[in-house]
Amino acid sequence: MPLALRGVWLVALAAALGLAVVGLNPPEPWARLGTTVALTLGLVAGGLALWRGVLACRRRNAARVLRSLIVHDPVPCLIVDPKGAIVARNPAAEERFCDSGGAALADTLRGLFANPAAAIYRLQAVAERHGGAREEVAAGAGQARIAVQRADLGFLWRIEEIADRPGAAYTPQTLPVPMLTVGRSGAVLFMNDAARSLAGGRVKSLEALFTRLPVMPRRVNRIRTAGGTCDAVVTEIPTRSGRREIFLVPIEGGSGTDHSAVFETLPVPMLKIAPSGQVLAANLLAQALIGAEIGASTHLNEVMEGLGRPIDDWLEATLQGTVTKNSEFLRLRRADKEVFVQVALSCVSEQGEPLLIAVLNDATELKTLEAQFVQSQKMQAIGQLAGGVAHDFNNLLTAISGHCDLLLLRHDQGDQDYGDLVQINQNANRAAALVSQLLAFSRKQTLRPEVIDLRDTLSDLTHLLNRLVGERVTLTLKHDAVLSPIRADKRQLEQVLMNLVVNARDAMPEGGEICIETEIATLVEPLQRDRATVPPGDYVCVRVSDEGIGIAADKLSKVFEPFYTTKRTGEGTGLGLSTAYGIVKQTGGYIFVDSVPDQGSVFTMYFPAHAGQAEQPQPEARIREPMAPKHGEGVVLLVEDEAPVRAFASRALRLRGYTVLEAESAEDALRTLEDPTLAVDIFVTDVVMPGMDGPSWVREALKARPNVRVVFVSGYAEGAFDGGEVAVPNSVFLSKPFSLSQLTETVHQQLH
Repeated sequence: MPLALRGVWLVALAAALGLAVVGLNPPEPWARLGTTVALTLGLVAGGLALWRGVLACRRRNAARVLRSLIVHDPVPCLIVDPKGAIVARNPAAEERFCDSGGAALADTLRGLFANPAAAIYRLQAVAERHGGAREEVAAGAGQARIAVQRADLGFLWRIEEIADRPGAAYTPQTLPVPMLTVGRSGAVLFMNDAARSLAGGRVKSLEALFTRLPVMPRRVNRIRTAGGTCDAVVTEIPTRSGRREIFLVPIEGGSGTDHSAVFETLPVPMLKIAPSGQVLAANLLAQALIGAEIGASTHLNEVMEGLGRPIDDWLEATLQGTVTKNSEFLRLRRADKEVFVQVALSCVSEQGEPLLIAVLNDATELKTLEAQFVQSQKMQAIGQLAGGVAHDFNNLLTAISGHCDLLLLRHDQGDQDYGDLVQINQNANRAAALVSQLLAFSRKQTLRPEVIDLRDTLSDLTHLLNRLVGERVTLTLKHDAVLSPIRADKRQLEQVLMNLVVNARDAMPEGGEICIETEIATLVEPLQRDRATVPPGDYVCVRVSDEGIGIAADKLSKVFEPFYTTKRTGEGTGLGLSTAYGIVKQTGGYIFVDSVPDQGSVFTMYFPAHAGQAEQPQPEARIREPMAPKHGEGVVLLVEDEAPVRAFASRALRLRGYTVLEAESAEDALRTLEDPTLAVDIFVTDVVMPGMDGPSWVREALKARPNVRVVFVSGYAEGAFDGGEVAVPNSVFLSKPFSLSQLTETVHQQLH
């Protein structure tokens, strides 16, 4: 009998008995009291039974409503009482958790993720306070979105699994490839249907599945299956939270798995290769990576290259087990783009025949970063080498041209040796120009920056550029209506433009048009190009474009390297673009190149815009005639560690009447100056010397002799040695190589 009906009967029976007793036999006072108590107890018992019946009815109705709501939900739903026991499941939950083996929620979810009891307690506590809770947890093959809602019967749980790779053709559960998720401790947290079918059921640890540990990724491992042991290729993919996804491809064995379907859908590019090198099969990802159709007669060396030895030898060594490395980096033979792969080979047996399994991994990004690093290191090394060689060459050229000047003083134009000496002097000057270009690339040349307007600079340069391009080439200038000035060395900037125009002319042997454009460019976001980052700001952009033969894509990254040229031998030194690169970088700008073969090239330069106004050109000073040799007066302390340079400079200054004191190092110079009676009018010193450098010893000497003038000489740039220190007062800089007249004239101007 239902509890509600039973309660009604108890109430009615108690009331009837009470009335009958009171009506038939009017009781005594004590009897009336007992009757009242009995009647009250009966009414209470009946009321309680009635209330329990009402509650039971409400629960049945609530359960009926909940079941009707979740029965068609495709997501597994569970109705759980407050103690954690499962009251009801929808069909989706019956199918998903059919092998959970427990009536408690914690037991059911244990196959989905580790330690479910903590998550259940946490979510249920929140649901009790706020009516519901939701959380995403890391599940075996991705994420699980768990939602709980408070209900009359307890709690309604909804468990929705989200795969790590949304949009895939298979879910992790239905993927035909055996897959399992392993925690940090080696416990198996999840197995899909294919893995359970292969292993003959759910396993809890890797020891129960693999005959030998540790698991060797990308190699053949021995595994235990429902039909015995067999070989399987293992692929391992790390996931979030330190877990691992392990995919198995059985080579042989009675697992009943469709190996062709497994091979095709494996989420790793793989190839089956015969001992002869013929590609027997390639799964979908491998074909997409290779970018070409794999035919029945395709050989591995038709697909990839770059091993450094015949690929057949590599395959043979792998089959014999004598290979020294497990993997190699190779380049795919793709026409559309450059792709590098890391190839790992494993020797397996299929139907008694040996074959190789190649696992491919896209290493393009890794090789690109490696190439960029190598290129950066190479350019830095070339710059340091160029600077060092330029310094040494400048010392040699100073000695050569200087002693040549001394010889020319003793020969007139009618002398038969005069022409030979002039040739030596001219070729020394040509060598000095080449050294200057090396210094420009290494950004160690002396610049004389000024604020200039590029429109005026190009206007002054147009006549010379028109003479350079010849009659077949048309030179066009296009300027922005409003152009900001820049701060640069005008002479060096003209050298950059001439180098670019000459290269553009040489790229158009049949003629064409060279266009020089200037415009204002404002960068809101940093510009990332060719391993360089142009910060936001205002720039003056200069483009030099041509319609020439263009530059091949594999040569674009080398065009700014010294001595690299695409011209024939004798047609160029390979220093034009490297010089332009160094000047632009030393000015604080950026230079980039874009080119399409047979369509032309565009060189784009970004110079920081200057906030001030361009300096007005000063009227040119009247060209003075070469001055006759002057007899100087004064004492010169000459400090130079290179003996040939010191000998030339000493003789040149003595010829002009100066008294010269020589020192081969800064320490010798300071010892010479220890004599307080010695009067010295000017210091002529090299900058870079063994031990104490030029600026250091001069600062020390000026403490006792503050009025002495100074001439610094160096094969490096003027700003390459100051180190950010305060400039030496009453000093000038003379760059090597210098001539006899340049040295004596500089000393004379300093003293007078």
